Amino acid sequence: MDAIDITYNDETNFLADTSRDWRKWIMDLLLMAKKEISKDNNLEMSINFVYEDKSHQINRDYRGKDRPTDVISFAIEDGEEGVDLSSFIEDPDFTEDIGDLFMCISVIKRHAEEYGTGFDREFGYTLVHGFLHLNGYDHIEPAEAKEMFGIQGKVLEEYGLPLYPDQLDEGRGK
Repeated sequence: MDAIDITYNDETNFLADTSRDWRKWIMDLLLMAKKEISKDNNLEMSINFVYEDKSHQINRDYRGKDRPTDVISFAIEDGEEGVDLSSFIEDPDFTEDIGDLFMCISVIKRHAEEYGTGFDREFGYTLVHGFLHLNGYDHIEPAEAKEMFGIQGKVLEEYGLPLYPDQLDEGRGK
């Protein structure tokens, strides 16, 4: 399994929490997701942990939604139809930059309480969800949603963070 090179920007000091090796936890979960979507090449991405005011600003400025959110994904190839990476993928030195995630831990914690899922499951859900967006998955159309949430559900189940049955192809469900 090839690597994911993750650059962290932690404005909130989330990674300083020594109760768990969050970098390993994140890497293990993302490597499972990478395997599930059959991405064999090296990937690079950034994960930015931000406060609610920055999450709110990004969500408002780039998505037109006037509220903070748990994760915002900026895929490198988003909207670039016709980009063909196949000629690069065979090169063992090629690393695909898939983009940037902006995660807001306080919103994730709030969602964990609202949905009764617990922090680990909500964090894992949010992380895998953002990673799938960076890899071109979406949930606007029902068929796309079924595929994306099916992959997400399988990865979380295998990692020990199962979803509710109605979340497997409908998103958050509850």
